Amino acid sequence: MSDLMSEGITIVEDLYKNREPVPEMKAIYFMAPTAKCVDALINDFKLKPKYRAAYVFFTDYCPDDIFDKMKKNCGKHIKVCKEINISFLPLEAQVFTCDNPEAFKKIYTPNSRDKDQTLEMIADQIVTLCATLEEYPGVRYKKDSDLNYGKKLAELVDNKLARHYDLDDNSKKKGKTQAQLLIVDRAMDPVSPILHELTYQAMAYDLIPIKDNTYEYKLKDGSKKEALLNEEDQLWVKLRHMHIAEVTGQIPKLVKEISASRGEKKQTDEKISVGALSQLMKKMPGFRKQMAQKTVHLCLAEDLMSHYQTNVEKLCKAEQDLAIGADAEGQKVKDPMRTLLPVLLHPHDTTDKIRAVLLYIFSLNGTTAENLNKLIQHVKIEDEKGYIQNWEHLGVPILNKPSMLSFRKPARRDRSDQETYKVSRWTPVIKDVMEDAVENKLDVKDWPYQSECPSAWNGSRAVSARQKHKGSSPDDLRSGSRLIIFVLGGVSYSEMRCAYEVTHANKSCEVIIGSTHILTPRGLLEDIYNLGKQPMETFTIEEGKL
Repeated sequence: MSDLMSEGITIVEDLYKNREPVPEMKAIYFMAPTAKCVDALINDFKLKPKYRAAYVFFTDYCPDDIFDKMKKNCGKHIKVCKEINISFLPLEAQVFTCDNPEAFKKIYTPNSRDKDQTLEMIADQIVTLCATLEEYPGVRYKKDSDLNYGKKLAELVDNKLARHYDLDDNSKKKGKTQAQLLIVDRAMDPVSPILHELTYQAMAYDLIPIKDNTYEYKLKDGSKKEALLNEEDQLWVKLRHMHIAEVTGQIPKLVKEISASRGEKKQTDEKISVGALSQLMKKMPGFRKQMAQKTVHLCLAEDLMSHYQTNVEKLCKAEQDLAIGADAEGQKVKDPMRTLLPVLLHPHDTTDKIRAVLLYIFSLNGTTAENLNKLIQHVKIEDEKGYIQNWEHLGVPILNKPSMLSFRKPARRDRSDQETYKVSRWTPVIKDVMEDAVENKLDVKDWPYQSECPSAWNGSRAVSARQKHKGSSPDDLRSGSRLIIFVLGGVSYSEMRCAYEVTHANKSCEVIIGSTHILTPRGLLEDIYNLGKQPMETFTIEEGKL
């Protein structure tokens, strides 16, 4: 709000709510190009205009019928009308979402009537992302199960991109740019969003109830405080992709700095010259902000370590062995049930047991109906089988069926030479995909082209002797090639981390990852469970009647 006020905007209101008229002021309408929004705009100027004039900014392409309706009913009041292509949320420097968690249910619910409409909407949002980045990418998709959602979305995006650049303001059709867009389905890797991940950000959103990126913590005096975990917090950005073991290694340094700052403050209170006071006052807000951030991360790291030592540590070894199919010494897991059993016999909470059972089933590519029933009884979820069975709606095999023979796990990169923690050996499948794409190694059989990428794009952008070498700062990366990955059905924090890691390792290709929404393990399990629920009967409500 303070940023908006500095631009001279004094009021921000919801378009759909009753608002007091302010006829002496101009109004900026920032809205989606939907009939509902345009009707609300028309009502504002229907009888007596609520504002002096309207400046309309649509987040996306406005259909002709809606535009004509707006022009006919309140055209004389509109001073500016623009489509600004920002029908997505830039969540982090390299992460975006469609801010549409409901899409999961609309796409994966069997016999959903909203499937095609939802895919259309997502395609429109991806096109606005490409337009904002000024990219016209070649489009590829992961050839997956019989569901073919990736293929459908790729076709929609490619057609809409072509139309967008045909209608470009410059009236010149834009050629393909140095970018590639890969569309993948959640079923490609069901393991990553279910595992207990031990990097700072992923661990925090898994184990702590963080809502709207707000972390609530207690100080030693018992008082409660809230902190926003976002790009504004420099320490969060620095720590978020580190393993918790590395983060806790930073804690003594943070404690020392906080203690030193308190000592300095005490000395400052006792003696300070008038000349230095003004300088100190200027520095104080920034200094306090830094100290507050350090206190937040001190509390958060301690909070996470408490969860880890109490419960998670016991789960991690079994989860990693099931996910990878081998133990920390590289010995193949011959009997996954022996790995799972200690988790089921320990008094872990039900959600953790469900996660372990799922990893067991994923490791086998599906199990028998008899075995599945025994596992469901063991976890005591006879009335909530959907947490496990409904994964089949995504195309992930839960039961061994002849029709599931076509489902095969992707071949994995050999990372045996990379140093890892024993409790964090798993690498998300998406990282293999990113690296293969950047190195131009994606198999065309598994990754068909919806539209060809420019022949020059090979991801690695080998720099010729005549070219000036590009650095790896964000500005330098923007002038290079881009790999945009869209995960249909939600993206996990560990997968988000991979985009930064691959970008950092390659320097010359920026990887951007996005999805319908961001996943947490518990949130995903609830989404899966709800796929089996029948929608409530809907009623039309008229005034005074049901």
